[in-house]
Amino acid sequence: MDPRSLTPALRALRLCLHLLLAGLLALVLVRALGGRSEEPVAAVVTVALAMGVVYGVGAALPVVRSTRAGAAWWLAALGCVWAVLLVLSPDALWLAFPLYFLLLHLLPSRWGVPAVALAAGAAICSYVGHDGAVNPGAFIGPLLGAAVAVATVLGYQALYRESERRRELIEELIAARAELAEAERTAGTLAERERLAREIHDTLAQGLSSIQLLLVAAGRELPVGSPAAGHVEQARAAAQGNLAEARRFVRALAPPDLDGGSLAGALDRLCATAPGPGLDARFSVSGTPLELPTPYEVALLRVAQSALANTVRHADARRAEITLSFMETSVALDVVDDGVGFAPERAPGGDGEGDGGFGLAAMRSRVSELGGTFTVESAPGRGTAVAVTLPLPLPLPNGDAS
Repeated sequence: MDPRSLTPALRALRLCLHLLLAGLLALVLVRALGGRSEEPVAAVVTVALAMGVVYGVGAALPVVRSTRAGAAWWLAALGCVWAVLLVLSPDALWLAFPLYFLLLHLLPSRWGVPAVALAAGAAICSYVGHDGAVNPGAFIGPLLGAAVAVATVLGYQALYRESERRRELIEELIAARAELAEAERTAGTLAERERLAREIHDTLAQGLSSIQLLLVAAGRELPVGSPAAGHVEQARAAAQGNLAEARRFVRALAPPDLDGGSLAGALDRLCATAPGPGLDARFSVSGTPLELPTPYEVALLRVAQSALANTVRHADARRAEITLSFMETSVALDVVDDGVGFAPERAPGGDGEGDGGFGLAAMRSRVSELGGTFTVESAPGRGTAVAVTLPLPLPLPNGDAS
């Protein structure tokens, strides 16, 4: 484990483990130098110092902290030195307790627990071998220490995993909230762009169209060659230029789906990319395509998107068809599916809103703002058909539509 990733509490526990092992090694040295005749003092001192060196070197090596293999080799070397010290001194069995924590911390649980059991067995054998008598204390001490170490480390690991899961959930929640906020900002921006485009089309563009029509009518009433006729024509040309500029501005505010293409192209891309699994969506055009005002294109596209989204979420359909029809005085959009259908008259408010959440009221409102008609035909088990009809704007004398 990288020391930079340790919390202050873990750094303190790690320092305590180092101090505990150093203190127990010092105890072995002091007891050996105290003059026990039965112990080979020089050998005990040498092996104890060797164990301290092995421990210090391993604790300082990055490979031990970062790789399982490095940790395993270090623990094996440390265990071998400790085993020799167990043979030489009965006091070495106290070193088992810090070794339990090392084994459980650096090895996977499937290897750490058996290694702790092996270390406890070695400590018991050392005690029995040096004392020469078998009694309950020879087993209780090492086994109790091993049980405490296993319970402590495994409990900490469980708490750590739970803490990590909560941290990940919090990070996912923060990311989801950020994505939701971004989506809401984007939706708000697009809605405001559409509102501005609709307002400009319904006020400024329509007003300029009316001015242009009135000026054309006034020009016809003036005598040929009249000085006022030239001024009227200039005013008509200025109105026409400003109308064209207003239309360009409105088109610049259109949804990104309509950028660089026609409504038919946007609907075709919608059928190619939007359907869910198992749904075959197709698009077709009927009649001679005409250039529609931007609010018309936006409304028809949004209705098609909402209707197809309802088909994916609610209809359990296998096939859906979107048809855009250009007629002499109107343009129509039909979205038909072969799904489970529903009873429109039973929906709250008669528009499908409520628990079902079909969004029919929003579609109807969008269409009615342009003076069009919106109908839904459906029945349980018979699919659904959404039909929109918008009246085409009257052409101006110069051939432009408003």
